[in-house]
Amino acid sequence: MAPPNNPVNSTLGFKSLEKVFDLCDGKFTVRGVPLLSQVPNNVTFSSFSSICEPRDAPPSILQRVIAVSHKGGFFGFSQVSPSDRLTNSLGSFSGRNFLSIFRFKTWWSTQWVGNSGSDLQMETQWVLIEIPEIKSYVVIIPIIEKSFRSALHPGSDGHVMICAESGSTQVKASSFGAIAYVHVSENPYNVMKEAYSVLRVHLDSFRLLEEKTVPKIADKFGWCTWDAFYLTVNPVGVWHGLKDFAEGGVAPRFVIIDDGWQSVNFDGDDPNVDAKNLVLGGEQMTARLHRFEECDKFGSYQKGLLLGPNAPSFNPKTVKELIAKGIEVERLGKLRDEAVSSGVSDLSLTEIESRIVKVKKEIDDLFGGEGKENKELCGGCCCKANECGGIKAFIRDLRTEFKGLDDVYVWHALCGSWGGVRPGATHLNSKITPCKLSPGLDGTMQDLAVVKIVEGSIGLVHPDQANDLYDSMHSYLAQSGVTGVKIDVFHSLEYVCEEYGGRVELAKAYYDGLTNSIVKNFNGSGIIASMQQCNDFFFLGTKQIPMGRVGDDFWFQDPNGDPMGVFWLQGVHMIHCAYNSLWMGQMIQPDWDMFQSDHVCAKFHAGSRAICGGPVYVSDSVGSHDFDLIKMLVFPDGTVPKCIHFALPTRDCLFKNPLFDQKTVLKIWNFNKYGGVIGAFNCQGAGWDPKMKKIKGFSECYRPISCTVHVTEVEWDQKKEAVHMGKAEEYVVYLNQAEELHFMTPKSEPLQFTIQPSTFEIYNFVPVEKLGGSIKFAPIGLTNMFNSGGTIQELECVEKGAKVKVKGDGRFLAYSSESPKKFQLNGSDVAFEWLPDGKLTLNLAWIEENGGVSDLAIFF
Repeated sequence: MAPPNNPVNSTLGFKSLEKVFDLCDGKFTVRGVPLLSQVPNNVTFSSFSSICEPRDAPPSILQRVIAVSHKGGFFGFSQVSPSDRLTNSLGSFSGRNFLSIFRFKTWWSTQWVGNSGSDLQMETQWVLIEIPEIKSYVVIIPIIEKSFRSALHPGSDGHVMICAESGSTQVKASSFGAIAYVHVSENPYNVMKEAYSVLRVHLDSFRLLEEKTVPKIADKFGWCTWDAFYLTVNPVGVWHGLKDFAEGGVAPRFVIIDDGWQSVNFDGDDPNVDAKNLVLGGEQMTARLHRFEECDKFGSYQKGLLLGPNAPSFNPKTVKELIAKGIEVERLGKLRDEAVSSGVSDLSLTEIESRIVKVKKEIDDLFGGEGKENKELCGGCCCKANECGGIKAFIRDLRTEFKGLDDVYVWHALCGSWGGVRPGATHLNSKITPCKLSPGLDGTMQDLAVVKIVEGSIGLVHPDQANDLYDSMHSYLAQSGVTGVKIDVFHSLEYVCEEYGGRVELAKAYYDGLTNSIVKNFNGSGIIASMQQCNDFFFLGTKQIPMGRVGDDFWFQDPNGDPMGVFWLQGVHMIHCAYNSLWMGQMIQPDWDMFQSDHVCAKFHAGSRAICGGPVYVSDSVGSHDFDLIKMLVFPDGTVPKCIHFALPTRDCLFKNPLFDQKTVLKIWNFNKYGGVIGAFNCQGAGWDPKMKKIKGFSECYRPISCTVHVTEVEWDQKKEAVHMGKAEEYVVYLNQAEELHFMTPKSEPLQFTIQPSTFEIYNFVPVEKLGGSIKFAPIGLTNMFNSGGTIQELECVEKGAKVKVKGDGRFLAYSSESPKKFQLNGSDVAFEWLPDGKLTLNLAWIEENGGVSDLAIFF
């Protein structure tokens, strides 16, 4: 273990710079300002340069890290007795605002604020502390050291506790030299960027987003089958779903075939026969993968089945009935469990059980009979997959019919399926391994997925065969035309690591195998990570993975029955995504997940997706779409007007609670090529209850909220392409929803606004250009798109004129202080409208041969 405050070593070219942090006499200070007090004597602090060794990092990153290395260092601690789980105080603080991210479920993390170490939640992934005395911010990040992973926990009297755990009673330690990293910066966004760059060099076990290739789907519109079908997904339904979109004028460029396509069954069932008639997530969570090929309902698909005039029809009402009855069975199951726990009479239990049997019989009948899959739903043949059939033939037919479909992704769990791989069913060495949850997870929310996985255990493939596991799955899929995978259930590994060297070592083996397979089979980038929001995934699993979910699932309603959940869950989702992007966006492209375009809060979701900077995809049921809404997000060619960064909360939201403080509107900022954007979303109405250990509604908070917005809240310096825009003397501000035009300078008063519950406004800040002296000009873009500024592809300002390339169709708007003398569209003079308030408008059509791009030339 390194001694505290080692002298600088010059291995990486570090220079002796100012001493920013100091640990002395139980006080930890930053630039002389106390940060932590009552620091135990067994805690050490070491400079970055005294810990770090030469690493294989790109020169640009290495030089950046060297430049800020004096601004960070490592906490360590030692105890007398070795253990597989050690908890120690790092010191205490109070009266300081903090922002943190903690795991509220095994798989998912979210935001939490407070002003004392005791306000932290269990399983905190990092804490950002405001230090107003020096106008700075300090982040403390628990990390990995050798075979131990760490997290922060709350302590009494303001103490911040760090917990280091291996996950195996066979792996013990008593001391750590670098189990948490601390970093300071004057800018809250820089502190995250710098800290994770430093950790990338220190750990050398993950890569930053800038080092990776983001999958092509990030710029396109797509459709995911999950909420459309759940486990009833089938070829005919997928086909008709894509057909719906094509006929509606917004054909997806990618489709994700989610859970329900795999060959799974249950222990005790015939090991060669698929489980039948599954409907909802939860039913399959104790099932195991029994072969790598697709299940019978996809395997029985025959080439050309859906291309001919007699293609099978599809009745979406059948799927909706199945889902409704699945929800009823789930509800009755909860009633039964509550009845058992409360000791009610046998009569009541008998009545509930009989109702469950009745509804399950109705489900079987809808599928066509017990143990069968309805031919109407699936495709109709009983043949096994071959060159003329199966998922390979299905994907080939999809590409034949839907010419713009670039990518087909499919779902699987990290361990194969939810319950892993069935022992003896494949060539792999799989073992039923009981699940053991870490004590830290006791402080998180009860979760159906965790309950079911613990109930069924995991058929864990030996880590020595992790490469074989993924290549066996992925090579088959790649040969079938699949171009990527969406992988869920990442953190089940921590449940089953006792015999495999602990959670870090087991994760390394699995993530290495996954990395190798993604490189070999999916061009190194064809993957979306999901259910992965824990620090050991990011520190170990993101060498290759370039994109991942930053929020919990889109829930169309509260599964626990709160009728207001249909509204407040949508705001909760946005909070997850916005704040998680602060750290996850350093390593992966943030994915804000799908939503349904016909949901009561669909427009609320659409507004956030428009400026999130990631992919836009929906999970609409067949026949249930709001095409007008989708067309405000998506161009006719299936691409999207995407921002050039990932959205993050504005500074004035960082240490606030936009969910239930009754005063804060969530504001997120981003950039387009020729302007900045801020989205303001009223997410109030719900939040985490530390006592109940769950997210619940706070109806008293679901009300209109007033706030302000200003151009200086766009963090222009966070992307080099945007820096010059932040230096403009004046901006036009366009309100997308109100359709209003305002003006602002960096010294102007902020705009005042009031946002109704579950609604939003998008503010576009466009630098004003001066053309030939007194003429002022600013292109705003297509106002029929949520991200109007994203439609501007090119801008060239010349003496007495401007040339603008605009993608899309609809109403083009620009601000012009004078009426143009001439306006040309694609080289020809056209009529335009100019109003005395400066609004210059022209309607544009989508011209396919130009890729939807219109050339505008404006002369004054």
